[in-house]
Amino acid sequence: MRSRPIGFLLATLAGAVLALGGTSAASASPSTAPASTASTASGDVGTADACYTWGGTLREGSSGEAVRQLQIRVAGYPGTGNQIAIDGAFGPATRAAVTRFQSAYGLAADGIAGPATFNKIYQLQDNDCTPVNFTYAELNRCNSDWSGGKVSAATARANALVTMWKLQAMRHAMGDRPITVNGGFRSVSCNSAVGGAANSRHMYGHAADLGAGSQGFCGLAQAARNHGFTEILGPGYPGHNDHTHVAGGSGRFWSAPSCGI
Repeated sequence: MRSRPIGFLLATLAGAVLALGGTSAASASPSTAPASTASTASGDVGTADACYTWGGTLREGSSGEAVRQLQIRVAGYPGTGNQIAIDGAFGPATRAAVTRFQSAYGLAADGIAGPATFNKIYQLQDNDCTPVNFTYAELNRCNSDWSGGKVSAATARANALVTMWKLQAMRHAMGDRPITVNGGFRSVSCNSAVGGAANSRHMYGHAADLGAGSQGFCGLAQAARNHGFTEILGPGYPGHNDHTHVAGGSGRFWSAPSCGI
């Protein structure tokens, strides 16, 4: 696990200042994820976070950017074979994902996202909104600006962020053992250079290729079924005996015959 950066400590201090009724510039969030300043239903302001700060409690029927940000963080808890939409609408699927997230971390599992749920998320993310155990650099070994794929650079980067949160959920479910990411986003030219499929989800930012690590390729492929990956390719599938490929996106295609998938 990476150590928490100094920005997180400053943001946490800012939360204490806010709770006392003061203000602090350190509570501001980056422009990529502006912080919410709304109070919770109980009137308490949640811990400030340098990435994104939730204010009010979210539940089924809620909508907006705060819900969308929550959906990104619980994308890895959709239930076996499922994938939740990152659409800002808190429906039954989002409630179920929140409930599974809460259960995974020993919280009261009621499907309502309040201070306890958000504080756990704050512990799990860095200032750039990535989960603490994964980085943008791991998910892009092609270029520095996420350009040249099948979608805009901003969309490819956003898709990779969701992929990382799915991997974070999978990592936790597998005993918090490190997961090795050998690659992720590819531009069209990078994909061509490595002989990738013409419709590879790598070009959309949805995909990651995983090394065996301590879990083994089959262990990773089997676990991925529970964490929002609609594409899983592993041992027994042509060209995938030396890695496990996982991806999100529309449709579903799982094939790792040597692993029983």
